[in-house]
Amino acid sequence: MVKKVTEGITISVETFYQPDYSNPIGGEFMFAYRITIENNNTFPIKLLRRHWYIIDSNGTHREVEGEGVVGVQPLLAPGETYQYVSGSNLRTEIGKMYGTYQMENQLDKKLFEVRIPEFQMIVPFKLN
Repeated sequence: MVKKVTEGITISVETFYQPDYSNPIGGEFMFAYRITIENNNTFPIKLLRRHWYIIDSNGTHREVEGEGVVGVQPLLAPGETYQYVSGSNLRTEIGKMYGTYQMENQLDKKLFEVRIPEFQMIVPFKLN
């Protein structure tokens, strides 16, 4: 698990290789990741947007941007956490992701950016 704190928000990431949804012979490797967002501030926040950078070990770079996460824009009161699971496919056995969330302070409506820590996606047999 990797973890990063930005602007009073803790982002934790766990990854899981999905062999049942992968096709190694066809160069398709599916990974799931679980994100936990914790609001350590004294004010409520709303997650408005996400921006992901996905990098395969062959140098291929992709970007994914959009509103919210998994179809929602979660609102977190002080001390609350929000967790979701999503996924990404790679064309190689090893890759990484990182990115940012755009958050809004619900008291003064100011926008701020929270960094998502870089995390590795590695097919388990590559670790042996």
